[in-house]
Amino acid sequence: MTNEQDKAAPAGPLAGVRVIDLSAVLMGPYATQIFGDHGADVIKIESPEGDSTRHIGPGRNAGMGPMFLHLNRNKRSVVLDLKQPGGLAAMRRLIADADVFIHNLRPASIERLGLDFESVSALNPRIVWCGMYGYGEDGPYAGRPAYDDLIQGAVGIADLQRRAGLPEPRYVPLTIADRMVGLHAAHSVAMALYARERTGRGCRIDVPMFETMASVVLSDHLYGHTFEPPSGGCGYVRLLSQGRRPYATSDGYICALVYNDGHWQRFLRSVERDDLLADPRFADLASRTRHIDEVYGFLGETLRECSSAHWLALFERIDVPAMPLNTMESLLDDPHLSAVGFFHHVEHPSEGPLRTFGVPARWVGHDVGELVPAPRLGEHTAAVLRESGCSASDIEALVASGAAVVTGP
Repeated sequence: MTNEQDKAAPAGPLAGVRVIDLSAVLMGPYATQIFGDHGADVIKIESPEGDSTRHIGPGRNAGMGPMFLHLNRNKRSVVLDLKQPGGLAAMRRLIADADVFIHNLRPASIERLGLDFESVSALNPRIVWCGMYGYGEDGPYAGRPAYDDLIQGAVGIADLQRRAGLPEPRYVPLTIADRMVGLHAAHSVAMALYARERTGRGCRIDVPMFETMASVVLSDHLYGHTFEPPSGGCGYVRLLSQGRRPYATSDGYICALVYNDGHWQRFLRSVERDDLLADPRFADLASRTRHIDEVYGFLGETLRECSSAHWLALFERIDVPAMPLNTMESLLDDPHLSAVGFFHHVEHPSEGPLRTFGVPARWVGHDVGELVPAPRLGEHTAAVLRESGCSASDIEALVASGAAVVTGP
């Protein structure tokens, strides 16, 4: 390594990787946010109307809602109307010089645009092409629209909520499918980039929501149906027990997990219930799992007797995992998050001061700390098109025809 390289400022692990991001809403933007956070140059292609998440939640200016701001930091916004020949031609120029092309359009739509894998790889054989869909192309659901709620229901998450004690099926109040599938897409693309370094070839990756989330759910809940013939029913009983919830104390709630044999031995002695040490229901993990409702019931009754502070201090002393129950509001003041510098305050050029959060992973030898605020619609159209070789007159013609939109200088 040269002295100049020694002195060079550290960069993110994906520095030098250019990603063309034709995704919208949440699943795809979450994946590409991860790329941007780790140094990739993410070019977000938007329609003239912009990503719909621009309009979700209370914002200071139209088109700059909080969900969009969190999902699209460290990206550049280029507005192209791909229904127009000029916009599509500009898109092809961007793809020709990119490392990754990622989208969440349905297969029929991406083929109509001529941006399917075969067409894109003909332009750029080294490109990693990633499509994120609702369902795999080989089954009867192929081509159907998919949203987080639909996938949660289709893979059984909503019904698991009912089995766990709710009066009827209910979706988890998180966009858990979009985010889990976005994570799968991000690590799949990262592996493809590593493979390309060894082979020199790009590849196609299809990431279907339904199959991805089915694998996540069934890893816990296939349970007895893992075996042929089944050794029992579906559903991990500990996760489905109605007692698996934050415990009420005399003055609030706490979260605690008295789980392994050592936890139970120390806890039972500390609450003067040594008699239960010989109770076969509490003897070992397998037995506690079989009697999980009784085990959780005992914990629930016991923890109601004293305050949250009492139990948190006791659990810390006997080394049993426990945490206070946060709300969304109290999480913002969590002392641990404050100590590790989790929250960041950034100044957005149009939205003013914002609170956001950094990259959770800690990197040594790479800089992943920079947080560039999410772009205004079309903020980088002109700059990116110039980088692709478009002249000033080319850009003016695209804007005049409506094939591109430029905002700002």
